[in-house]
Amino acid sequence: MNQPAVHSQTIDLFELSIRTENFAQAHRSLLDAAKQGSGRPKVVVTPNVDHIVRLDAQAEFKQLYKTADYIFADGMPVVWASRMSSARLPERVTGADLFVSLCRSAVTEKLRVFVLGGMPGQEEELKADFARIYPGLQITLLCPSMQFTTDGDEANAAIRQIIDLQPHFVFVCLGMPKQEYFAFRLRKELPAGVHAPVVMCVGAAMEFALNKKKRAPLWMQRIGFEWLWRLLSEPRRLWQRYTVQGSKYGGILLRERKRQQALRQQ
Repeated sequence: MNQPAVHSQTIDLFELSIRTENFAQAHRSLLDAAKQGSGRPKVVVTPNVDHIVRLDAQAEFKQLYKTADYIFADGMPVVWASRMSSARLPERVTGADLFVSLCRSAVTEKLRVFVLGGMPGQEEELKADFARIYPGLQITLLCPSMQFTTDGDEANAAIRQIIDLQPHFVFVCLGMPKQEYFAFRLRKELPAGVHAPVVMCVGAAMEFALNKKKRAPLWMQRIGFEWLWRLLSEPRRLWQRYTVQGSKYGGILLRERKRQQALRQQ
């Protein structure tokens, strides 16, 4: 089977350089990066509406976030916003979908996977789930305590373990911004010659991949209503994200529209 052509074009959206690959191309880009395994780790982030709102309120963190090596649009509202730009994003590329597709490829390509996330003491349960759903996957799991900080002893131990194992994929499932801070720290501190080529910040992707949480039906995902499914599934935890944060996104969109108009006039 012929593989889809991969390109590295980006668009400037919300002051982020968001890549314009479709899902198949994004998967191939990350798989190729993992197999090559050279140079510093490549940090992958997948912004959605919640991320855009948080970044707008945290200028210093946004500057760090912008240095990610791969930025893919996770949320459909972000994809729709690209219509304001001179180029459009072809489709959403979600961390949840990439997690699944890359784990499957890791099995066939015999690539090593390291996952940082999950509830404390959950390693054995999660290993059994991975063995059942992704048989043959070479995976190491580290479930940190609820007191995990990106500059603390647990983070230091995680980095030492990654250095020893040299996995092809490191999936960081800690939620924003903790997962991003850890990923960028790992990229900075990994010694020369030690390989962990792809470091992905994927939030709740592991829970979806192991059927711990149910994703929205495909038709809801395609029309941009996965947020509503998640809100109805976890209203107490997510109501603020999808109501308060969502309303702030409207103001950010208006500012972005003016910025895009100014860019076209340059």
